[in-house]
Amino acid sequence: MKNNIRVQRAIANLTQEELARKVAVSRQTINAMEANKYVPSTVLSLKIARVFGKPLEEIFFLDEDD
Repeated sequence: MKNNIRVQRAIANLTQEELARKVAVSRQTINAMEANKYVPSTVLSLKIARVFGKPLEEIFFLDEDD
């Protein structure tokens, strides 16, 4: 699963640390998600979508290999 968290974060003018605080995870978790090294849980994905005010499908999407 791929994501555009980094792009959405830039649009919202949030640092990794600020986003991490808003969704109650570490900055390292946000970094790993942005690098596509960590697939978040459904709950975490929904929290991130809520922070950005976007539907889940606008932030997370399946890769051709998924």
